[in-house]
Amino acid sequence: MEPRTLLEILEVAERLKDATRHCYTSKGRHESVAEHSWMMTLMAFFLREEFPDVNMDKVIEMCIIHDLGEAFTGDIPAFDKTSADEETEEALLYGWVKSLPEPFAGKMLALYEEMAKRETKEAKVYKAIDGLEAVIQHNFSDLSTWIPREYELNKTYAYDKVAFSEYLTALRDEVKKDTMEKLNK
Repeated sequence: MEPRTLLEILEVAERLKDATRHCYTSKGRHESVAEHSWMMTLMAFFLREEFPDVNMDKVIEMCIIHDLGEAFTGDIPAFDKTSADEETEEALLYGWVKSLPEPFAGKMLALYEEMAKRETKEAKVYKAIDGLEAVIQHNFSDLSTWIPREYELNKTYAYDKVAFSEYLTALRDEVKKDTMEKLNK
């Protein structure tokens, strides 16, 4: 890849450092989309032994690229995102990805398609991590930063995404225990 091309790609991806999410860090600062993706990637790294039959390198790739569309649209919380928002984000993202040099464009498009279908073990693990990271981060943040709908959402969110795995369901149960403890203080 030409050095200038790499710099142009990184300039787009760097926007995720400034794109804030609705969630806060434990110190009270809005979390960035890049920080969310990093934490997901770290989770995938540590989950490798729990999923020996899953290509965790691919899961890590999915975690790294999954929110690149938000470099164009910013973060819209899952509970507020409409199908129109999703279509806009996908169109902008796919337009950008198709402009990338090969083999990167083809590889990223294939990953996005696999992630969207959620049929492979890798796509299921990635999506579970995405949901789990959100509720874990909420538990790390101060309760004063939660909006009213998050009180119930943090008890239920992502159970559908982890249902395929006993381990991830057990992890989600532990996260719920933390949520309940936080809410009962």
